[in-house]
Amino acid sequence: MPFQINTNLDALSAYNALAKVNSQTAKAQLRLATMKRINSVADDTSGFRVGKELEAENLRYQAQLGNIASAKNWLSTGESALIQVLDKLNQIDAKQQDALDPLKNSAALANDVVVLANEINNILTNTTINGANVLASANQNFGAGTTLTVNIGAEIGDFASNITSLQNTSSNLTYNITTFRNNIKNALGYIGNRAQTFDSREEFITAARFNNTATISRFFDADMALEQLNVTKGQIGIQVGTAMLAQVNVAPQSLLSLFR
Repeated sequence: MPFQINTNLDALSAYNALAKVNSQTAKAQLRLATMKRINSVADDTSGFRVGKELEAENLRYQAQLGNIASAKNWLSTGESALIQVLDKLNQIDAKQQDALDPLKNSAALANDVVVLANEINNILTNTTINGANVLASANQNFGAGTTLTVNIGAEIGDFASNITSLQNTSSNLTYNITTFRNNIKNALGYIGNRAQTFDSREEFITAARFNNTATISRFFDADMALEQLNVTKGQIGIQVGTAMLAQVNVAPQSLLSLFR
Protein backbone atom coordinates (compact mmCIF):
# COMPACT_ATOMS: atom_id res chain seq x y z
CA MET A 1 0.00 0.00 0.00
CA PRO A 2 1.54 3.34 -1.03
CA PHE A 3 1.78 6.18 1.46
CA GLN A 4 0.57 9.46 -0.07
CA ILE A 5 0.14 12.93 1.34
CA ASN A 6 -1.16 14.94 -1.64
CA THR A 7 -4.28 12.75 -2.07
CA ASN A 8 -5.64 11.07 1.04
CA LEU A 9 -7.97 8.50 -0.54
CA ASP A 10 -8.97 6.98 2.78
CA ALA A 11 -10.04 10.39 4.06
CA LEU A 12 -12.01 11.04 0.87
CA SER A 13 -13.80 7.69 1.22
CA ALA A 14 -14.63 8.44 4.83
CA TYR A 15 -15.82 11.92 3.84
CA ASN A 16 -18.11 10.53 1.12
CA ALA A 17 -19.56 7.98 3.55
CA LEU A 18 -20.14 10.70 6.13
CA ALA A 19 -21.81 12.95 3.56
CA LYS A 20 -24.14 10.13 2.54
CA VAL A 21 -25.14 9.38 6.13
CA ASN A 22 -25.65 13.08 6.78
CA SER A 23 -27.89 13.43 3.71
CA GLN A 24 -30.00 10.41 4.69
CA THR A 25 -30.33 11.73 8.24
CA ALA A 26 -31.37 15.16 7.01
CA LYS A 27 -34.01 13.60 4.76
CA ALA A 28 -35.42 11.59 7.68
CA GLN A 29 -35.46 14.73 9.84
CA LEU A 30 -37.32 16.62 7.12
CA ARG A 31 -39.92 13.85 6.93
CA LEU A 32 -40.40 14.05 10.67
CA ALA A 33 -40.77 17.83 10.48
CA THR A 34 -43.30 17.77 7.61
CA MET A 35 -44.87 14.39 8.46
CA LYS A 36 -44.64 13.63 4.73
CA ARG A 37 -42.73 10.85 3.00
CA ILE A 38 -42.65 12.77 -0.28
CA ASN A 39 -41.42 16.34 0.07
CA SER A 40 -40.24 16.77 -3.51
CA VAL A 41 -40.76 14.99 -6.80
CA ALA A 42 -37.27 13.48 -6.48
CA ASP A 43 -38.35 11.55 -3.38
CA ASP A 44 -40.73 9.37 -5.42
CA THR A 45 -41.47 10.51 -8.97
CA SER A 46 -44.17 7.97 -9.80
CA GLY A 47 -45.72 8.15 -6.35
CA PHE A 48 -45.86 11.94 -6.53
CA ARG A 49 -47.62 11.84 -9.90
CA VAL A 50 -50.20 9.25 -8.89
CA GLY A 51 -50.83 10.97 -5.58
CA LYS A 52 -51.45 14.34 -7.22
CA GLU A 53 -53.82 12.75 -9.73
CA LEU A 54 -55.78 11.21 -6.86
CA GLU A 55 -55.84 14.56 -5.06
CA ALA A 56 -57.34 16.18 -8.18
CA GLU A 57 -59.92 13.42 -8.40
CA ASN A 58 -60.83 13.96 -4.76
CA LEU A 59 -61.42 17.65 -5.44
CA ARG A 60 -63.83 16.66 -8.22
CA TYR A 61 -65.54 14.22 -5.86
CA GLN A 62 -65.89 16.97 -3.27
CA ALA A 63 -67.55 19.23 -5.84
CA GLN A 64 -69.86 16.41 -6.88
CA LEU A 65 -70.90 15.84 -3.27
CA GLY A 66 -71.73 19.53 -3.06
CA ASN A 67 -73.89 19.21 -6.19
CA ILE A 68 -75.68 16.23 -4.69
CA ALA A 69 -76.34 18.17 -1.50
CA SER A 70 -77.87 20.97 -3.59
CA ALA A 71 -80.00 18.46 -5.50
CA LYS A 72 -81.25 16.88 -2.29
CA ASN A 73 -82.09 20.32 -0.95
CA TRP A 74 -84.00 21.00 -4.16
CA LEU A 75 -85.95 17.78 -3.77
CA SER A 76 -86.61 18.40 -0.09
CA THR A 77 -88.01 21.86 -0.85
CA GLY A 78 -90.24 20.43 -3.56
CA GLU A 79 -91.42 17.66 -1.27
CA SER A 80 -92.42 20.07 1.49
CA ALA A 81 -94.30 22.26 -0.99
CA LEU A 82 -96.17 19.37 -2.61
CA ILE A 83 -97.19 17.91 0.73
CA GLN A 84 -98.77 21.27 1.53
CA VAL A 85 -100.55 21.20 -1.83
CA LEU A 86 -101.80 17.67 -1.18
CA ASP A 87 -103.10 18.70 2.24
CA LYS A 88 -105.00 21.61 0.70
CA LEU A 89 -106.44 19.40 -2.02
CA ASN A 90 -107.75 17.12 0.68
CA GLN A 91 -109.32 20.12 2.35
CA ILE A 92 -110.99 21.07 -0.94
CA ASP A 93 -112.28 17.53 -1.26
CA ALA A 94 -113.75 17.83 2.23
CA LYS A 95 -115.42 21.12 1.24
CA GLN A 96 -116.98 19.36 -1.73
CA GLN A 97 -118.45 16.76 0.56
CA ASP A 98 -119.76 19.46 2.87
CA ALA A 99 -121.53 21.06 -0.10
CA LEU A 100 -123.71 17.97 -0.39
CA ASP A 101 -125.29 18.90 2.95
CA PRO A 102 -128.31 21.16 2.27
CA LEU A 103 -127.90 22.72 5.69
CA LYS A 104 -124.43 24.07 4.78
CA ASN A 105 -123.80 27.46 3.18
CA SER A 106 -122.72 26.66 -0.36
CA ALA A 107 -121.54 30.20 -1.09
CA ALA A 108 -119.28 30.21 1.95
CA LEU A 109 -117.90 26.81 1.02
CA ALA A 110 -117.22 28.05 -2.49
CA ASN A 111 -115.26 30.98 -1.12
CA ASP A 112 -113.25 28.58 1.04
CA VAL A 113 -112.38 26.58 -2.06
CA VAL A 114 -111.23 29.72 -3.86
CA VAL A 115 -108.98 30.64 -0.92
CA LEU A 116 -107.47 27.14 -0.85
CA ALA A 117 -107.01 27.23 -4.63
CA ASN A 118 -105.18 30.55 -4.37
CA GLU A 119 -102.91 29.10 -1.70
CA ILE A 120 -102.13 26.12 -3.92
CA ASN A 121 -101.38 28.45 -6.82
CA ASN A 122 -99.04 30.50 -4.65
CA ILE A 123 -97.18 27.38 -3.55
CA LEU A 124 -96.78 26.08 -7.08
CA THR A 125 -95.62 29.39 -8.53
CA ASN A 126 -93.58 30.82 -5.67
CA THR A 127 -91.58 27.84 -4.40
CA THR A 128 -88.16 28.98 -5.57
CA ILE A 129 -84.46 28.45 -4.83
CA ASN A 130 -82.00 31.08 -6.00
CA GLY A 131 -84.65 32.54 -8.30
CA ALA A 132 -85.53 29.22 -9.97
CA ASN A 133 -88.99 27.70 -9.61
CA VAL A 134 -88.61 24.30 -8.00
CA LEU A 135 -91.95 23.03 -9.27
CA ALA A 136 -91.74 24.36 -12.83
CA SER A 137 -91.63 22.07 -15.86
CA ALA A 138 -87.93 22.47 -16.58
CA ASN A 139 -84.95 20.17 -16.24
CA GLN A 140 -82.53 21.05 -13.46
CA ASN A 141 -79.13 19.46 -14.00
CA PHE A 142 -76.92 18.46 -11.08
CA GLY A 143 -73.50 17.15 -12.06
CA ALA A 144 -72.41 14.19 -9.97
CA GLY A 145 -69.99 12.21 -12.07
CA THR A 146 -72.75 11.99 -14.67
CA THR A 147 -75.45 14.63 -14.95
CA LEU A 148 -78.55 13.87 -12.90
CA THR A 149 -81.68 15.79 -13.84
CA VAL A 150 -84.65 16.78 -11.73
CA ASN A 151 -87.96 17.85 -13.25
CA ILE A 152 -90.69 17.91 -10.63
CA GLY A 153 -92.96 20.09 -12.76
CA ALA A 154 -93.22 17.46 -15.49
CA GLU A 155 -94.77 15.09 -12.97
CA ILE A 156 -97.30 17.65 -11.74
CA GLY A 157 -98.64 18.33 -15.21
CA ASP A 158 -100.53 21.43 -16.31
CA PHE A 159 -101.62 22.72 -12.94
CA ALA A 160 -102.54 26.21 -14.21
CA SER A 161 -105.85 25.17 -15.83
CA ASN A 162 -106.71 23.09 -12.77
CA ILE A 163 -106.17 26.03 -10.46
CA THR A 164 -108.14 28.33 -12.76
CA SER A 165 -111.06 25.93 -12.67
CA LEU A 166 -110.94 25.83 -8.89
CA GLN A 167 -110.76 29.62 -8.63
CA ASN A 168 -113.75 30.04 -10.94
CA THR A 169 -115.86 27.72 -8.83
CA SER A 170 -118.69 29.53 -7.11
CA SER A 171 -121.72 27.59 -5.96
CA ASN A 172 -120.88 24.47 -7.93
CA LEU A 173 -118.43 22.43 -5.80
CA THR A 174 -118.52 19.23 -7.81
CA TYR A 175 -115.18 19.92 -9.54
CA ASN A 176 -113.22 16.69 -9.84
CA ILE A 177 -109.68 17.11 -8.44
CA THR A 178 -108.76 13.42 -8.57
CA THR A 179 -106.42 13.78 -11.55
CA PHE A 180 -104.62 16.73 -10.05
CA ARG A 181 -104.23 14.95 -6.72
CA ASN A 182 -102.83 11.89 -8.47
CA ASN A 183 -100.34 14.10 -10.30
CA ILE A 184 -99.17 15.52 -6.99
CA LYS A 185 -98.76 12.00 -5.60
CA ASN A 186 -96.84 10.98 -8.71
CA ALA A 187 -94.56 13.99 -8.27
CA LEU A 188 -93.92 13.02 -4.63
CA GLY A 189 -93.10 9.48 -5.76
CA TYR A 190 -90.74 10.92 -8.36
CA ILE A 191 -89.04 12.98 -5.66
CA GLY A 192 -88.60 9.87 -3.52
CA ASN A 193 -87.04 7.94 -6.39
CA ARG A 194 -84.69 10.80 -7.28
CA ALA A 195 -83.67 11.14 -3.65
CA GLN A 196 -82.80 7.44 -3.53
CA THR A 197 -80.69 7.86 -6.67
CA PHE A 198 -78.82 10.77 -5.12
CA ASP A 199 -78.31 8.85 -1.87
CA SER A 200 -76.81 5.96 -3.82
CA ARG A 201 -74.53 8.24 -5.81
CA GLU A 202 -73.48 10.06 -2.64
CA GLU A 203 -72.59 6.75 -0.97
CA PHE A 204 -70.52 5.66 -3.97
CA ILE A 205 -68.62 8.95 -4.24
CA THR A 206 -67.96 9.05 -0.49
CA ALA A 207 -66.49 5.55 -0.59
CA ALA A 208 -64.39 6.38 -3.66
CA ARG A 209 -63.05 9.52 -2.01
CA PHE A 210 -62.16 7.56 1.12
CA ASN A 211 -60.27 4.96 -0.91
CA ASN A 212 -58.40 7.71 -2.77
CA THR A 213 -57.49 9.38 0.51
CA ALA A 214 -56.14 6.10 1.88
CA THR A 215 -53.97 5.66 -1.22
CA ILE A 216 -52.73 9.25 -1.03
CA SER A 217 -51.82 8.66 2.60
CA ARG A 218 -49.75 5.60 1.69
CA PHE A 219 -47.85 7.64 -0.88
CA PHE A 220 -47.33 10.88 0.99
CA ASP A 221 -47.59 10.29 4.75
CA ALA A 222 -44.37 9.52 6.59
CA ASP A 223 -43.99 6.52 8.89
CA MET A 224 -43.08 8.59 11.93
CA ALA A 225 -41.73 5.69 13.99
CA LEU A 226 -39.54 4.45 11.14
CA GLU A 227 -38.21 7.93 10.38
CA GLN A 228 -37.37 8.46 14.04
CA LEU A 229 -35.36 5.25 13.96
CA ASN A 230 -33.60 6.45 10.82
CA VAL A 231 -32.74 9.75 12.47
CA THR A 232 -31.34 8.03 15.55
CA LYS A 233 -29.30 5.64 13.40
CA GLY A 234 -28.11 8.51 11.24
CA GLN A 235 -27.03 10.63 14.21
CA ILE A 236 -24.98 7.74 15.56
CA GLY A 237 -23.54 7.18 12.07
CA ILE A 238 -22.57 10.85 11.82
CA GLN A 239 -20.74 10.74 15.11
CA VAL A 240 -18.87 7.56 14.17
CA GLY A 241 -18.18 8.81 10.62
CA THR A 242 -16.83 12.11 11.95
CA ALA A 243 -14.51 10.27 14.31
CA MET A 244 -13.26 7.99 11.54
CA LEU A 245 -12.74 10.91 9.17
CA ALA A 246 -10.65 12.64 11.80
CA GLN A 247 -8.50 9.56 12.22
CA VAL A 248 -7.84 8.86 8.55
CA ASN A 249 -7.33 12.57 7.90
CA VAL A 250 -4.29 12.66 10.20
CA ALA A 251 -2.95 9.26 9.18
CA PRO A 252 -0.35 10.76 6.74
CA GLN A 253 1.30 12.45 9.70
CA SER A 254 2.95 9.10 10.43
CA LEU A 255 5.14 9.75 7.39
CA LEU A 256 6.81 12.62 9.21
CA SER A 257 8.81 10.10 11.21
CA LEU A 258 10.68 9.23 8.00
CA PHE A 259 12.07 12.77 7.87
CA ARG A 260 13.51 12.94 11.36
